[in-house]
Formats: sequence, structure tokens, C-alpha cells
Amino acid sequence: MAGAPSTTQPNFFTLQQFITMQDAAPLISSHLSSHLDRRSFVIGASLITAPSVIANAAIRDPKTGILLPSPGEIETSIPTEWEDDNPFSSTTSTSSFARLDSSSDSIFYSEPRFVEHVDDSAVESMTSYVTDRLLHSGDSVLDLCSSWTSHIRPSTLQLKRVAGLGMNAKELEANSALTEWTVLDLNADRNVKLPYEDRTFDVVMCQLSIDYLVHPLEVMQEAARVLKTGGKIAVIFSNRLFLTKAIGLWTGSDDIEHAYTVGSYLHYCNGGFVNITAEDLSTRRQKGREKMIVGDPLYVVTAIKK
Repeated sequence: MAGAPSTTQPNFFTLQQFITMQDAAPLISSHLSSHLDRRSFVIGASLITAPSVIANAAIRDPKTGILLPSPGEIETSIPTEWEDDNPFSSTTSTSSFARLDSSSDSIFYSEPRFVEHVDDSAVESMTSYVTDRLLHSGDSVLDLCSSWTSHIRPSTLQLKRVAGLGMNAKELEANSALTEWTVLDLNADRNVKLPYEDRTFDVVMCQLSIDYLVHPLEVMQEAARVLKTGGKIAVIFSNRLFLTKAIGLWTGSDDIEHAYTVGSYLHYCNGGFVNITAEDLSTRRQKGREKMIVGDPLYVVTAIKK
């Protein structure tokens, strides 16, 4: 669900464009500052909920009108302590994973899309993070929701194994970083089973696709199963999306809430993840007090398998 240059541009939207399209009610001007408030958001969000609370940053892109998080807001989105009960176990959370287009993903992804899903600056940030910080020579890596690129810089790392799991065979076949690949629809069955043995990988990464998963806790639990003890998961995301295929919980929230939601997936999936952290990988202007994001934002939430 990562993407490369093509004559046909995908139907991407930013969340701000989605809000405008829906003629949403006026947004609350301050973000959910406490863990309990964010928790209430996770429980109550659904596809029909009015687009929700926005970042507490007074930073708006002058070209797009998109409100962006200030430096440090993404990092503080993950609580130091989590509530014991799982907010996703509530029946009210079911609609949070509904989508405008509920048809089979095998139809939507039947044709290859050789496109990047974020702009060049975000692609470079993602490639640098994956190659220079996340992965190490000798690692066995699983690229979940993979596509034609894994954003691994060529000839930099000597990786033991790079397994790609995605939706389109032609895209996966074109990915030169992969040592093997499998086509599997992670949304087809709640009881999804990844085709790998327990404790197989040093790193599991999911790039620009977490917003499309309708069974994210089950997928994260499976990711934990195939990770070695001490292995790392990295979920990278932006606010660019295929509107009709993103879940309601995602389209109804801002980037700070996105980070908290991904952290919640990892904590409440019963996969034994610890040390959950979030980081803002966005390119920012170095001048000015606010250091505004330049281009598409980019974030990552990581955790360690206990």
C-alpha cells in the first residue's frame, strides 16, 4: 500500500480536505490533552462522528490550511501509564473500523499503483529513518502491507531476510529489497494468521498503511507473535490517504490522535509490547519560533516485543 511514479495519480486526500468535503461542524479549538480524554475519543469515534478534535498548535499551513502539530506534541501523545481495560473491547468501537468502501480490498488493489503515497521530502525522511535508524545489518525484516518499495536504501545494509506481505503481486515483484513476498489480505479475516513461524523477525515495519486495517489489534498481535523477543515494531504514518478505504477512527481524528491510536493498538493487542514511543519525523523549517512542517507530515510509533 506504499506506492511509485505513474501517469495515474491515486485519489489521495488530506484529513483537512476530508473535513471540508463533509461540511463538518466547527472543530473544537483545543486538542485532547489528557490520556482519559484521548481514551474517550478512541471509544466514541465512528465513521459518522463529526471530525474531531484538532492539534493544540496554532500552526496552519498557509498554502493548504491544514493545522499541524507543534514540535514535541507527537512525542507526548503516548501516555506513561495506560488504563487497564481495553477501550477497543467495547461494542461501540465496532463502527470505528468501518469504511466508506466496504468492498473487498482484493478489488481495490487488483491493479498495481506504482506511486509514492507522500511527497519527496517525506519519502526521504522515511527512507533515512528505515535505513539509518530502524534496521541493522543481519536483521530479518517483515515489511507488512508492502508494495513496490520498502524504503530501504540500496547497498547500505546487509540484511539477512526481507519478507514482504502485501496486496498486489506485481508491486511486490518489483520491490528489489525483498528476498521473498506473499500476497495476503489482512482485512479479509479477523482471525488473520501471518504465514511465518513464531519469533522469526528482528523488525516488523508497517509503512503508510495502518489507517486501512479493519482488524488492527489482531494484526499487531500477529506481528508480536512473529517478532523475536527484544524485536522492534515500527508503524510509520502520515495524513495522506485513500479516503474510501481508511477506517472511520482514522478519518475522524488529527495526527496527535493518530499517534495515540497506534500506541493503543500496540498496548491493547495483548502482544506483549513495551516501551511504546512516538516520534515526529516530519521535515520542519529551521527558522522561526514554530518550526512549521514543510510538505507532508510523517510520524512513527515504535515498541519492543517483551
